[in-house]
Amino acid sequence: MGLLDKIKEIEEEMARTQKNKATEYHMGQLKAKLAKSRTQLLEPTGKGPKGEGFEVSKFGNARVCMIGFPSVGKSTLLSSITDTSSLAAAYEFTTLTCIPGVIYYNEAKIQLLDLPGIIEGAAEGKGRGRQVIAVAKNSDMVLMVLDACKAEEQRVKITRELDKVGIRLNRDPPNIHITQTKFGGVKLNSTKALTRLDEKTVKNVLSEYKIHNADILIHDDSSVDDLIDVIEGNNVDKLRKPKVCGLLVLL
Repeated sequence: MGLLDKIKEIEEEMARTQKNKATEYHMGQLKAKLAKSRTQLLEPTGKGPKGEGFEVSKFGNARVCMIGFPSVGKSTLLSSITDTSSLAAAYEFTTLTCIPGVIYYNEAKIQLLDLPGIIEGAAEGKGRGRQVIAVAKNSDMVLMVLDACKAEEQRVKITRELDKVGIRLNRDPPNIHITQTKFGGVKLNSTKALTRLDEKTVKNVLSEYKIHNADILIHDDSSVDDLIDVIEGNNVDKLRKPKVCGLLVLL
């Protein structure tokens, strides 16, 4: 069974499962399996094109990546506010690689990245989705560029694609700290009352990631989705994902 089939099967099982107290542990496991599968889907396979042009070294004080549907003006914006020339034309998918530019503001140097147009299904790796999302995850800010005539429709679609892979726009990271240990099992502590998580749910989710010994400290009334976000962040470069903000530019 391929990863896409596995993802579809998990989503169908989640849709069939009634959401109540008796099924919350099972739903937590399904959500963890779904997040893991989507992460695996976006990992390089070593087959076909290697995403030439997307390996751009970070430069300056911050990295901002522009995400939008094809032909909404990303390349024009890059050429207008930086010294970089990015090809713009009256047809879709003009930009096929990651094109960097730099904005100089007072003493700050801000790296601005022009990415190929995102399409629906990017979270499943369609189009250049794998490469675009990888760059977005390593950026300090996501600048969403929208067609003024379809702004709300495009905003909803792009937000949904990014949300599927754990990029939460305009939200603070969950205040959850996970420290893996060598023994002692899973120990859960919280500074606030937890109404959406309990020790059994936490252990079930952690077991999906083969984490059986860890100290968990939760400072908010977090959900199972928050817990999975933090675990996924710990699995990528062993660091928590940075806060990524979404801005809108209407062209």
